[in-house]
Amino acid sequence: MKYGRPKNKSILSLDVGTKRIGLAYCDSLFITVNILPALKREKNNKELITIKSHIKDLNLTGFIVGLPLDDKGKMTSQALDCKTYGEFLFNELKLPFSFVNEHSSTWESINKFGVRKDKSGLIDSYSAKVILEQWILEGPELKGLVGNKQI
Repeated sequence: MKYGRPKNKSILSLDVGTKRIGLAYCDSLFITVNILPALKREKNNKELITIKSHIKDLNLTGFIVGLPLDDKGKMTSQALDCKTYGEFLFNELKLPFSFVNEHSSTWESINKFGVRKDKSGLIDSYSAKVILEQWILEGPELKGLVGNKQI
């Protein structure tokens, strides 16, 4: 589904996995998209401290979470986990957010940036960058309410 280029704002992008969360962010004019070190996903959500710190330090005003939908645009078990995590973040951060279909973002990162999968999480952050670049081009606009049918 195509939306339209969203309004400019500084955004945090998350590629949520079962072990790590890749991070990337953009400036408020969408000129640069940079990666941040991936975070280990903790059972007690301790990574939220670092996410909040990035939001404060980089003056980020919203976030997006990639949903790994299947090739037909249907929810996968990992997409359900990502959706739950995105809603958790919204409740904790109280920032506008959106979900973005990230089907094949890891493969695109490998091909585009020449990064291989490893345990450092670098590929996860490059995948977050791909997700953010896609969002900048296509949207959807961020929403302030959980439950809106975004995907």
